[in-house]
Amino acid sequence: MWKPDRQSPLPLYLQISEHLQERIVGGEFPPGSPLPSERKLARLFGVNRSTVVQAYAELRSHGFTESIPGSKTIVGPFKHANAEIRTPEWHRYAESGSFLPNLPFLRLIRENLAGDPSIIDFASGKLSVDLSPDREIGRIMRNLPYPPAEGYDGGQGFLPLRKALAEFLERHRSIRTTEASVLITSGSQQSLYLITQCLLSPGDAVAVETPSFTRSLSMFQSAGLRLYRLPVDERGVDPDAVRTLHRNHRIKMIFVNPNYQNPTGTVLDPGRRSRLLETASELGLPIVEDDPHSLTADDAPLPLKAEDAASNTLYIGSFSKIAAAGLRIGWIVAPHSVISRLTDARRQMDLGFSVIPQQIAARFIGSPQFAPHIERLRQQLTYKRDLMAEALERELPGLVSFSLPEGGLHLWCKINAAMNDSRLLDEALGHGVAFVPGSLYGAEAGHMRLTYARPKAEEIDLGIARLAEAIRSVAE
Repeated sequence: MWKPDRQSPLPLYLQISEHLQERIVGGEFPPGSPLPSERKLARLFGVNRSTVVQAYAELRSHGFTESIPGSKTIVGPFKHANAEIRTPEWHRYAESGSFLPNLPFLRLIRENLAGDPSIIDFASGKLSVDLSPDREIGRIMRNLPYPPAEGYDGGQGFLPLRKALAEFLERHRSIRTTEASVLITSGSQQSLYLITQCLLSPGDAVAVETPSFTRSLSMFQSAGLRLYRLPVDERGVDPDAVRTLHRNHRIKMIFVNPNYQNPTGTVLDPGRRSRLLETASELGLPIVEDDPHSLTADDAPLPLKAEDAASNTLYIGSFSKIAAAGLRIGWIVAPHSVISRLTDARRQMDLGFSVIPQQIAARFIGSPQFAPHIERLRQQLTYKRDLMAEALERELPGLVSFSLPEGGLHLWCKINAAMNDSRLLDEALGHGVAFVPGSLYGAEAGHMRLTYARPKAEEIDLGIARLAEAIRSVAE
């Protein structure tokens, strides 16, 4: 991320102006497109807002930008020597299309994290580097032959990985399956995308947990689906609500995360598990079970898929939350007819996934180092969770409430004061800490998800102290 040089004799506002000119001329900001807000640029560049105001004034004086009263600063039309040359209005193309952009909160968080490495990250649902099996993966990579004849996996996934996953799922999650019923994806989100695009149609109604990670994904709206709330309490979802939604809205699919639910950390009550499976079987409804966090805890409940005698459940898993996110390995376990349909769609998208990360994952899952890594991961996650809980109780006593999850990566917190999510997020980013507002997941304002897996252990106290300052400044 570019930043102005404070040691340069050139004033900061002129450095910023020249930098933006280069980006405009280079086509990053074509004519008619809006420039970032003054406040956002000031935060990204680490300068006062008045400096950005001066930079924008300099751009206007040279004809690069125009100001629209009550709106943003936009890039002005270029003046070419050949009057017949016209630049497409790229911003209008970017604003059209059927695939919707990420929600504004997500874009704001990601842009700030990408632009400022000093921000302490309680927002990303990933493991920190010290929790990844980097030495084990590195050893596998050094001894891995490159198979040039097998550059692609054929669509369904690298066969040795699918076999390894079938053994892994039976050993660790009591799911009996075969390699023919496993599809390798680039992660849980691609799995969900394939399901929404291939097994549902625009206008279909689906039941989605609320709050839920899936509510932060614009892909459901892009697919034209109607989302209906399946409320989550301390015992998970209520199966009776499924029956009501089916009666009132003819829902066609149920999306759930029963173990260490994202974002709340709840575990679906055993009695409700049985009733949910019975209800889905009676109504003929497929269940999409997302299960990324079960291996993060000892004695995690079995997945629904393991107890599903009627084969109503499509099971989604991911390597990212238990090992190396950079490998981008996820999977779907489903009936063969569904796997064939999804494989055909994925083949149209990318002709198949690279076999190299799949080779690495297959070898690691089957190695003697896998079980010690999982045990070490569980211990470190518990340690970080407790560090975060202690910091919250010390810095925000009585102002924030939460329950300790037994697994997963997140603390789900309620702020016991009236709070505007947008203002709090802006304030927190300004203080150098990022979190995810609960409203992104469909919760009421004043909730937040804090990830303890992403920051280093030594960053947690400082991050919570910064967050406490932001909360108090907004609450006052």
